[in-house]
Amino acid sequence: MAALSMDVYKLGFIGAGNMAESIARGVAKSGVLPPASIRTAHRSPERHLVFESFGVKILETNAQIVDDSDIVVLSVKPQVAKQVLLDLKPFLSEEKLLVSIAAGIKLKDLQEWSGQRRIIRVMPNTPSAVGQAASVMCIGEMATKKDEERVASLFKAIGKVWTADEKYFDAVTGLSGSGPAYIFLAIEALADGGVAAGLPRDLALGLASQTVLGAATMVNQTGKHPGQLKDAVTSPAGTTIAGIQELEKGAFRGTIMSAVVAATKRCRELSQS
Repeated sequence: MAALSMDVYKLGFIGAGNMAESIARGVAKSGVLPPASIRTAHRSPERHLVFESFGVKILETNAQIVDDSDIVVLSVKPQVAKQVLLDLKPFLSEEKLLVSIAAGIKLKDLQEWSGQRRIIRVMPNTPSAVGQAASVMCIGEMATKKDEERVASLFKAIGKVWTADEKYFDAVTGLSGSGPAYIFLAIEALADGGVAAGLPRDLALGLASQTVLGAATMVNQTGKHPGQLKDAVTSPAGTTIAGIQELEKGAFRGTIMSAVVAATKRCRELSQS
């Protein structure tokens, strides 16, 4: 475990689902906060045991979480976010920072339902479960620089963090929110291709997943454009260019681009409704 941060405060989760668990585990493991500074509540005894297993404090109600926290993370399903915030409105105050990871819920709605203006909205994604999240933050009008630094440290504990205007959040959802599913399909297709070419299933899947991981790591660590890295492995009249030619015939790049745009459009429709 990393050395504990000197900036200790109380962090509460309204909603104790998988994303809240991933964030809480990452924060505790990295030393950003001691587990005893984290609290949540849930009706399910099983969820109690999960959070208690790494030292999180379990309270009885969401109101108690708000009362006993400096930063309150709204980590409920989007369809119940309005009612949850309306119920908690009497307990919230400007002394507390509200952080929302509820997909598609805009800052103006969060402000209206909660009565809060000290808000930060964050869009993480499912690789948070393995400490490789891509998270994007949008800073509300009354959130301070200290608030921004604290929230960034929380989400850096589960991956990488960017800051962007809220107008980009639908596209963020279409790319990094839905993107893991596109990559899972690509890994499955690579493995199936390996099987079609004669490889045993286990070997094909292992090679496919490690190849995707390695390629992503090269992009992240070298700083080179993906096209430049692609060219480096593509020899004249070689095997790779033969495969790329087939991908181009199938509009591989255009299809992925269209998937991101379609997911962005759907996210915009859902957030407006």
